[in-house]
Amino acid sequence: MGNIHNIYTVLFICFISFSSCSTADLDPSLEQEKSVEDSIESASDLESLIKGAYNELTAAGYYGRDFIINGEIRSDNCFANGNSGRFITPAAFSYNANTEFIFDNAYQAIAIANIIIAVDLSTLIGDAAYGAHIQGQAYAIRALAHFDLVKQYGQQHAGGTLGIPYTTIFKGTDLFPSRNTVEENKTAIYQDLESAYTHMSASYFDNTKEFMSQMTAKALESRVAVYFKDWIRARDAAKIVIDSGIYSIIPAASYVSSWAGKGNVNSIFELAFSATDNLNNDGLGYIYKTGGNPFGYGDIQVIDGVENMYDSGDVRAGILGYEGALLRNLGKYPNINGYDNVVVIRHEEVVLNYAEALLETSGDALTQLNLITSNRGATAYTTATKTNILDERRKELIFEGFRFDDLVRNDLDISKTATQQNFTMTIPYGDPKLAWPIPQKEIDANSNMVQNTGY
Repeated sequence: MGNIHNIYTVLFICFISFSSCSTADLDPSLEQEKSVEDSIESASDLESLIKGAYNELTAAGYYGRDFIINGEIRSDNCFANGNSGRFITPAAFSYNANTEFIFDNAYQAIAIANIIIAVDLSTLIGDAAYGAHIQGQAYAIRALAHFDLVKQYGQQHAGGTLGIPYTTIFKGTDLFPSRNTVEENKTAIYQDLESAYTHMSASYFDNTKEFMSQMTAKALESRVAVYFKDWIRARDAAKIVIDSGIYSIIPAASYVSSWAGKGNVNSIFELAFSATDNLNNDGLGYIYKTGGNPFGYGDIQVIDGVENMYDSGDVRAGILGYEGALLRNLGKYPNINGYDNVVVIRHEEVVLNYAEALLETSGDALTQLNLITSNRGATAYTTATKTNILDERRKELIFEGFRFDDLVRNDLDISKTATQQNFTMTIPYGDPKLAWPIPQKEIDANSNMVQNTGY
């Protein structure tokens, strides 16, 4: 599907076996012209649909690879070395409107979420409470996908106020939506996360962490609120997750090995990948390293000197390693074929969100900050400052796609600090390049869509 108009005129979703559907399965053929709304009869049908929404998040263009990689190569962590020619363009901030990036996958996930949210649970066969829990997951997916879209395409760091269309109805009357403002996007995201929290029940907690839980909604709310500098909201949402006692920080001895595991104690929500459902050469492992044979693409290399930010004894340095003379991410997403689950949000991020929110609201940020260092073999901080928190986020969340957002949400330039970086000079905060272009095919199909400045 090429644009929002097409996404919202789809008449059939292969919901019965959606967990194994591909993006192509969302395009209707003549024999598939059946109203999906009329095909939902039970809570198990909703479960099949929600698996389809998760499937969209796992795409290579989204959390399966590109969304995470683009948060690293546009920063001071990584660069694209041109080994196979991948990611050179976004790493140089020279992308153009012919690039879709996450646009289609995110709106396809939203479309499925909207179908689920619109269902009248009283008409379904089966457990209505479980149906409500699935609707809660749909609200959270809708919030997450819109949040990811506005971070990439919104003008909040590029001198404007426009966000992205916030779509809440599947196959509605507005087939050519205009862009909402960033402020309107933020309000809608919070509303959806609140609905997610109230709809989901702790009774349906998934130990694999591959389905969102009630606490996922609050964890994501803390992320959104930190991004938008809504510090009280960030503080309160993070505290609910931490006080739940469900999750804990991975201890130092298990840190490196935990990345080869699934459903760890620190995982709040992760996307499922396996040997039978994987991205192979389109995955994160394949792009971060070659496997030394060569085997993977290995296009994404760590900037020389990044290893020096870790103290002696900090176990996080064990994630880094060399292939010959090339500094690599070897420890996160270690399976080169993409069999590792991708953690979308984990407890350590929530603790760091809480620390930053406490700093901004005159609370005890230092204690929270040192909960991380004490579990990493790192030197404890003596004071909590914005710089210290951002440095600790960089150490803890490196290679997970956070660095670009952490810089721009603090109104910081994307500094040219190393010759290896693909961009030629510092990108000042407010530059139009800090917002991705709306895909040209969306501009062509939707007369109400406004392109970002500079494209």
